[in-house]
Amino acid sequence: MRFNIYIGFAQPDEWQGAAEMYARHAQRFEEASGGVPCFVLPYYHVTPELMQHLAPQAVVMSGFGRSFQDYEVATFFGIAEWVLSARTPTLALCGSHQLLGFIFNQDIRRVERLHDEPMRLLRPGEPVTNPDYHPEYFMERGFYRLDLTDAGRSDPLFAGFDAAPILYESHYCEIKTLPQGFQLLASTPECRIQAMRHLHRTLYGLQCHPEGYSERFADGQRVLQNFFRLAAEANS
Repeated sequence: MRFNIYIGFAQPDEWQGAAEMYARHAQRFEEASGGVPCFVLPYYHVTPELMQHLAPQAVVMSGFGRSFQDYEVATFFGIAEWVLSARTPTLALCGSHQLLGFIFNQDIRRVERLHDEPMRLLRPGEPVTNPDYHPEYFMERGFYRLDLTDAGRSDPLFAGFDAAPILYESHYCEIKTLPQGFQLLASTPECRIQAMRHLHRTLYGLQCHPEGYSERFADGQRVLQNFFRLAAEANS
């Protein structure tokens, strides 16, 4: 049976509140993949052995509802071990995109705690985007146009776009250093590493939320369709 997995990064005490959101996203992934079932898996259950046993066609990793410093770094070890060795087509979104940066830029087993890496402080006169979540920092929140690099314009993840895609953003942090072995695909004026791809694997990181598309701004749906098409081709 073909199926996909959506790894959710809600912590145990957040899971009940996040379940509805994860179900909504999984439904969109099923639609974008042409009806392939999508099952939700908590991140703290992920191990290489479990993922090898499940053998999904593709994996999508969710954003985060909390800061990195609010997670015990040891809870990421299973994800890190799997993502460093797996060849499953994988799409990491927002916080999990940043987690890829941590995993590939350092040995997270050697750090006591990971910490958010904000884009920048708010400038005088700039509006507070989210008063309940690090309001002192600039946030990209809403639909933003991604500036594709030459590599991004030719990458199949962004196939079918005549102009720069407009995708939903909700973040105040970013990856500061492009990991070795990855290629930069897209930027915005405030965030350089908006999209990246591993040079030798179907492993993508997106700072944005393609699953947050709307009827008027539907580019995210096409990005998801492109990813699941790539995953199906890789598994064929």
